[in-house]
Order: sequence, then structure tokens, then C-alpha cells
Amino acid sequence: MRQARMLKAAITLFTALLCASPSQAAPGDYPNKPVRFIVPFSAGGGADIVARAIAQRLGETLGQPVVVDNRTGAAAIIGMEAAAKSAPDGYTIVLGQTGPNSINPGLYERLPYDAVKDFAPVTLATTYPYVMVVHPSVPAKTVKEFIDYAKSKPGELTFASAGTGAANHLAAELFASMSGVKLVHVPYKASAPALVDVIAGHVSMMLDPVITCLPHVKQGKLRALGVTSLKRSAVAADLPTLAETGLPGYEAIGWHGVFAPAGTPREIVDKLNSEIVKALRTAEIRARFAEQGAEPVGNTPEQFQEFLKADLAKWTQVIKAAGVRANM
Repeated sequence: MRQARMLKAAITLFTALLCASPSQAAPGDYPNKPVRFIVPFSAGGGADIVARAIAQRLGETLGQPVVVDNRTGAAAIIGMEAAAKSAPDGYTIVLGQTGPNSINPGLYERLPYDAVKDFAPVTLATTYPYVMVVHPSVPAKTVKEFIDYAKSKPGELTFASAGTGAANHLAAELFASMSGVKLVHVPYKASAPALVDVIAGHVSMMLDPVITCLPHVKQGKLRALGVTSLKRSAVAADLPTLAETGLPGYEAIGWHGVFAPAGTPREIVDKLNSEIVKALRTAEIRARFAEQGAEPVGNTPEQFQEFLKADLAKWTQVIKAAGVRANM
């Protein structure tokens, strides 16, 4: 009986080894089939444009197609959950962003994924600032003047956002907290209609991505007071930062980054990192990102992990301090 049990155990082990996937057994052969690149946002948006630029270049260097899979819905939760539950074999990667990775964990009581534990960081791909814009009727030409004006009218000035808990909502809450002003939040379902109402003068102020608001600034429909990054933006170098014109230390940036499911072999993560970083340094991709107001980064998995933890802690604190709750 003992020999029979030992024989059965040996057969079971042998069968398990035979069934192991080639990618798990030999990461050095990676990739030997197409790679799925989940984007938890709609096709045609900023995140999708970033992902497709990376996917095209990555597919060329890996020698296998990198197929973008737009899994939208529920504040990017659907796409991130799909990625978190995928096999950690390098054949699924996901484009993370400020919202699903740095904001959602503090905004929702329950998430079907852990923003830190369920993903293996590959690299931070881009960062991008917002621009603080006001309707021309607001008598402020600098951030300091806006702060002074808002303090003279507590609770009277309004700011628009893409929705409760959106990145530009929280960036404005951080601004209000650091400057000591009281502003009234006017949430919309997206940034586009919010910006329309600022242009129309129905709302006083908004923090909006460079690419969408600058054309209106140039036409005189909006006045730009500054960018939200600590250093000036390469795509709007003439605009000062909020930090240098009235609010020292203020920073609120958006970002895109590439993740693999947790448990993906380190050899595969390193290969993806190497190829994506190379792609981010090409003139073609840098130009495409500049058109979106984004600046390429490309760092190590460890540096990206530290960035994520700091960003997550920052926005969780802002959410708690402002008492923001997700609209369920």
C-alpha cells in the first residue's frame, strides 16, 4: 500500500510539471504569444492614447503583438480587477493611473483589488499637470490674487470638476486646504461639460489638463493662473507653477504607469521595464505624449513602487481631510 501511495504521488507530481505553462516554467522564452494590455478607460482618451503608443513600440521590440483591451466602467475598477485576477505570467499588463491606483483605495470602502498588493509595478510612464483656469470675470491674474479674492468672498466662489472624487476635484480640495480658502464644489460627469460651464461663467475656477484648456486660454475665453506641478510644464513653459506664484509646496499631478499582476516573475517584469523605458525615450513617443500635455518618465519598478505608495498616502489624506465620499 505504501509503495502504491508513493507511486501515485510521483505520477501526480509528474503530471503537474507537464501541465505547467511554458511561460511559468521558462521565463527566458517570454514572450511566445500575444500580450494583452488592459486599459480601464475608453478608447480615444488620454490614457488610451498613451497605452497604444507604448503597445505599438513594445510589440515591435518583443516580437509579439501587444493587444490593447479597453475594459471600462465603475471608475476604472472593472479593468483593474480584471488585471489583478489575471495569471501572473507576463501575458497580461495594465495601464494604471492616478484615479484607480492612488485615489480609489481611499475613496471606496471596498475594492475588488488591492492597489499595492495585487500588482507588480513595471514603470511610471508619464506625468502631467493641471492648469488652474478662471473665467475672465474673476479679477485675479495670479494665484496669490485668486487666494486673496477668495478669502474676501468665503463660500461664494465655485470650482468645477469631472466628478466627486475625480483627480481634479481632489487637487482643488488640496488647493483650498493649503491656501485656507473656502470654495464650493460643482461636480460634473466629465471634464468636458465642466470646462464648458467655466467658459460660460457659470463656475469660477477649474483645474484642467493642459491639452484641453490651453486653446481656450489662447482665445481669451479663460485665464490661466498656473500649473499644478512643482516645475513648469515643458508644453506650457510660459505658465508659472502655483508653488512659485502664491502657494509654496503645492503639487498635484496626474500619471500613467504600467503594472503586471502580482507574482509575475521578476525576469519578465525586468524585460517589460527595459523595453518600455526604451520606448519612452524615443523621439516619436515623446512627441506623441507632448501632444497630450504629458511628459515621459521611465523608471525602475522599485522607484515606481515608492512613487505609488507616496501618491496613495497623499490622496488618501486629502480625501479624509475633505470628507469626500464616492457616489455609489
